[in-house]
Amino acid sequence: MNNVKRNDNGPMLNAYPDSLGGSLGDIVNFLGKKELKDVFSSFYILPSIFNTDLDRGFSVIDYSLNELFAKREDLEKIEELGIDLKLDFILNHASVLSKQFQDIIKNGEKSKYRDFFIDWNKFWEGCGEMTEEGYIQPDKEYIKDMFFRKPGLPILMVRFPDGKEVPYWNTFYQEVRYPVLDAVDIRNITGVQYGIADGIANLLNTGLSEGKSPAKILEESNIYTDKLSDNQKKELCEKLESERKYLGQMDLNIKSPLVWEFYDDTLKTLADYGAKIVRLDAFAYAPKGVGEKNFLNEPATWDVLAKVRELADKYNVRLLPEIHASYEEKIYEKIADKGYMTYDFFLPGLIIDAFERQSGEVLKRWANELVEKKIQVVNMLGCHDGIPLLDLKGLISEERIQSVIDTVVKRGGYVKDLHGQKNVYYQVNATYYSALGEDDRRMLLARAVQIFMPGKPQVWYLDLFAGKNDHEAVKRAGAGGHKEINRTNLTLKDMEDGLQKEIVQKQLELLRLRSTFTVFSNDSEFTMKCNESKIFMEWKNNEERAVLKADLADCAFEIFVEKNGEKVYQYK
Repeated sequence: MNNVKRNDNGPMLNAYPDSLGGSLGDIVNFLGKKELKDVFSSFYILPSIFNTDLDRGFSVIDYSLNELFAKREDLEKIEELGIDLKLDFILNHASVLSKQFQDIIKNGEKSKYRDFFIDWNKFWEGCGEMTEEGYIQPDKEYIKDMFFRKPGLPILMVRFPDGKEVPYWNTFYQEVRYPVLDAVDIRNITGVQYGIADGIANLLNTGLSEGKSPAKILEESNIYTDKLSDNQKKELCEKLESERKYLGQMDLNIKSPLVWEFYDDTLKTLADYGAKIVRLDAFAYAPKGVGEKNFLNEPATWDVLAKVRELADKYNVRLLPEIHASYEEKIYEKIADKGYMTYDFFLPGLIIDAFERQSGEVLKRWANELVEKKIQVVNMLGCHDGIPLLDLKGLISEERIQSVIDTVVKRGGYVKDLHGQKNVYYQVNATYYSALGEDDRRMLLARAVQIFMPGKPQVWYLDLFAGKNDHEAVKRAGAGGHKEINRTNLTLKDMEDGLQKEIVQKQLELLRLRSTFTVFSNDSEFTMKCNESKIFMEWKNNEERAVLKADLADCAFEIFVEKNGEKVYQYK
C-alpha cells in the first residue's frame, strides 16, 4: 500500500485507558507495533483517564491524569506516533468529591463555591411550596416540561457545617453513606445498657443500608428504640448526620462566573494533553430555567454551546456535542447546522437491520443525506455505551427497530429501557461481533461499510478483536451492570493472540486503507447506490477513486483504489 499522508478523516481507536493491557502505557506500546502502523490517526480515551470516582470515568473529580492508568509521557508518545486525541468534557456536572463541592461541605455559606452548583431552593424560589423536608416542591406548571432521569425530584440534601440542610440539583447518580456504629459507639453516645445499644446498632445499620434516614429508623417503636429518650435519639441522629458522606454527580450552575473559569481551565488542560476533539457529555442538561425544559432547552442550549466554542477556539479544539435523540426530531441536523460535528448514532442499528433485511436502501438514504446536508459525523459500530435504538425512531419503522432488538437479544444481548421506563427502548447492550451473530464475514463487511461511510470512523477496541458478549462480567457487576457485556479488558496475551487472527488482521488492513488514502477526505465526492442486497459505495477526487462493491446476502465484497486510472490497491 502507498505510504501517503493520512487523510483528515482517519480512523479513531476508542478504549478506556486500562482496556488493552491494563494501562495507557500498554496501549501506547500496542499502537507502536508494526501491525498498527498507519492504522489510527486519532484515539478517543474514555474519561477514566482522569481523576474520577463513579460511572467508569463519567463522574470527574478533576481533570488531572489518573495515576493508576496514565502518565504524561504516555500522551507525549501518542503525539510522537502522529495520533491526536479525543477527550471528554462533562459539561453538566462534576463529582461530589471535586474540590469545589468539598469546599461547600467544609465551609457552607462561607464557601467561595457556594453557588458553583445549583441550589435547588434558590432556583425555585417563589415557584412552589416549601416541604417539611426542607426543599421546595415546584408547582406543576413549572415542571410539566421537565424530564427527570430517576423517580422523585433530582435533589441531594447537603449538610452545611452549621447543621443546615441545603438541597442541590443532582440529575444523575447519588449515594449517601452514614458511618457504621457498633454497640460501644451507641453506649458511649447514649449511656444505655450494652444489650439495648447492640439492638439499636443493628437496627440503625440495617435500616441505613436499606436507604432509611436515622430519624425514620429511630421513630419506629420497638423494644430497643422505646428505651431511648427524645434527647438520646437526637444525639444519635446528630452523630450520624454530621458524619455522613456523599457520592454523586452534581449539576453545575452555568450562571456562576466561576463555572466559566472552570470550563476555560478544563479546555486548556485537555488541549495541553493533545486533544483535537472534545466530546461534550451531558451538555443538553446544562441550561435550566423555571418553566422550561431541563434537557435541550432551546435556545439556551445553543447559547451555552456557542460560549463554550469561543473558549475552545482559543485552544484549537473542535467540539463534538453528544446527544441521543430520535431521527424524527432532527437534533443531529440542528447540531450540524450550527457548525458542530455530531455523532452518527444511526449507523450501528442500520447495518444490523441491513443484514437482516438483506437491503441497503436505508443505509444508502442515510449516507446520501449526510453528504447532501454536509453533516460531519463521527460514526461507529460498537462503543462503551451500547447499540443505540432510540435514535432510529423515524428512520426505520417501529417493527424493524423491534426486530433489531429481538435479533440482538436472541444472540445474547440485553435491552436497556429509557431510564427505567418499561417498553420505552433506549439501547441494546452487546458486543457488535455478537450482535452480528459472531460471524466473521459480517464483521468484516460491517467494518468495510463503516470505513466507506461519510464521517470519521471510531473503532471500539473490542470490535477490533472480535470480542464476544461477556455475560460473566455482567453477573459480577450486579444490578445495572448490563454495559459490562461489552467492556472486557484484554490482557497483553489476549492482544498478542488477537493480532494473529485473520479477522483482526483484515480489519487492520481496512482501517489502514481508510487512514492512508486521501480520497476519503472531506473534500472528495461520495456516491452510494444499491439494488436490493447489492451495494456500491464510491469516493473520488481529481486523482483517486475508491470503490466498495458488496452483497449483504452472502457478505461477499471487494474494494479497489485507482490513482489516475491505474489500480493501486485491491482487497478481496
